[in-house]
Amino acid sequence: MPPKSRIETPAGYATSVAVGYSDNAGDLALVTAITPLPVSVTAATPPPPMAGTASASGLVGPFATAAGMPIHLQTGGTWEGRVSLLRSVDGGATTSGLTAAGMRWASFTVNVNEVVWQDSDPAATFYLAITLASGAVSYRVSQ
Repeated sequence: MPPKSRIETPAGYATSVAVGYSDNAGDLALVTAITPLPVSVTAATPPPPMAGTASASGLVGPFATAAGMPIHLQTGGTWEGRVSLLRSVDGGATTSGLTAAGMRWASFTVNVNEVVWQDSDPAATFYLAITLASGAVSYRVSQ
């Protein structure tokens, strides 16, 4: 086991030719094959996509997400109108449009294929508000 040196304030760091971290005792632990960097990788299982085609206006959902994973929206077809991703924290009783810096977000009048949101609230579910003037829009919400 490599020798340990105490990391103390005000420096809070130690010069080293290798990466180190503060162990449970507050000592410098150099990263080696015997003392690897203490990380864990967790991968949530994404939910099945919410996909379909709409030829009339309506609300589609809910889409319950895996926390911390980005939400991807893809639309296609020949249509005129608006498709907006909405968020609810009460099972869909009320929905709210997404905003960024107070501006409408994730609301489209053309076909898109992009990441639109990421949420960590386990109560959050998502819906697509589809308002069509003409045509049919295909949609896919996924993670």
